[in-house]
Amino acid sequence: MGASALRMHHPDMKTFQTGHRRLFRPNLLASLAALAVLGTGASLANAQGNYPITPQQRATAQATAQAGIPVSELVPGAPDEYTIKPGDTLWAISRMYLRSPWRWPELWGMNMSDIKNPHLIYPGQVLFLDKTDGRARLSTRSGSGSGGTIKLSPRTRYESLAGMALPTLKPSLIEPFLSEPIVVDQNTLANAPRIVAGNDNHVLLARGDRAYALGNGDMELVEQPGPIKQFRIFRNATPLVDPGTGEVLGYEAQYLGRAQLQRSQGAETQMQDGKMVTNVVPATIDLIAAKEEVRAGDRLLPEPPRQLTSYAPRAPAGPVDGGRIVSVYGNAVTFAAQNQVVSINKGLRDGIASGDVLAILKNGEVITDRTNGTKETMKLPNERIGLLMVFRPFEKVSYALILEISDVPKAGDLLVNP
Repeated sequence: MGASALRMHHPDMKTFQTGHRRLFRPNLLASLAALAVLGTGASLANAQGNYPITPQQRATAQATAQAGIPVSELVPGAPDEYTIKPGDTLWAISRMYLRSPWRWPELWGMNMSDIKNPHLIYPGQVLFLDKTDGRARLSTRSGSGSGGTIKLSPRTRYESLAGMALPTLKPSLIEPFLSEPIVVDQNTLANAPRIVAGNDNHVLLARGDRAYALGNGDMELVEQPGPIKQFRIFRNATPLVDPGTGEVLGYEAQYLGRAQLQRSQGAETQMQDGKMVTNVVPATIDLIAAKEEVRAGDRLLPEPPRQLTSYAPRAPAGPVDGGRIVSVYGNAVTFAAQNQVVSINKGLRDGIASGDVLAILKNGEVITDRTNGTKETMKLPNERIGLLMVFRPFEKVSYALILEISDVPKAGDLLVNP
């Protein structure tokens, strides 16, 4: 189904005729619980927002819908009226209204009478904040009951709904990390197919170059029916060590680029010095993307299927104990900035999931107090300096995005429930 057909058949869209022009506008505000949809090939079901809402989130929203939330929970200066703009995100809008931005179900709850689909929100929609009897409610209708006006452009629009819906976070901040860094066990990269040579004796390879690679056992590079096999290229599996316990949580492989298989590896028998000799013939690959120069010895791992991923910031389902930042992603980077990616020592085995928000605590220094005429050792209090959100959990470790900071986070800083 084409994009224009999708727009005409979507249940949350209304079509207007103006001469020979078609105008479309979204139905009522679908929610402030918009989810970032990353990836390609979004299906109609995904475009319509069929993403899961947990029973706990729905129950929270339903409870809030009955009574609103206390005005004291609003951010001072929360706007009485706000028009959604292109480039807005759920996180930014939630932070505009609530002291705790991850409490998005409460924003949904304040507007449940209007929200039929809790995963779509569009630029042009107007939010109205009602503060009555010490309770706050958010709506797409003003107090007089008139609906917010959405300006219509006098032209046919062909964008897909998935592209129009407001994301939770800016996709560009985390999309590269969904395919680039990878956490593996100690042997995965060592046993993966390796590049053995470049074409024409090239030592350093770049996009467009041809190379030769060899795999062993189940990892042999062999053509199969169907689409051309693609691989990601990695180097240097660096151990990720828990700052608190010293446990090796996994190995982070450095992403270099992508390649596709052009010819299978095999063997060739020929006469040499009067004897029949069988030589290994490596597979032929072409580099189709290169973030850094590739060389012999670099490893190949199969390109995983592209998946649509959605995020809804929320507090973790259970308490988080012993959470730490393990490392800041990047070569020789020690300190993290806002919108930077870090690895943390909590993963799937700890109940961590995509969307979990954690508070960052600066670990108080141990000092020697001499102000009382004696030497006394004491530890300064831990100070909260920011928030991060998990977007890619592995078994023992996860990647997270720094959402906001008041100081500079670094490896070893503590993580707790927000």
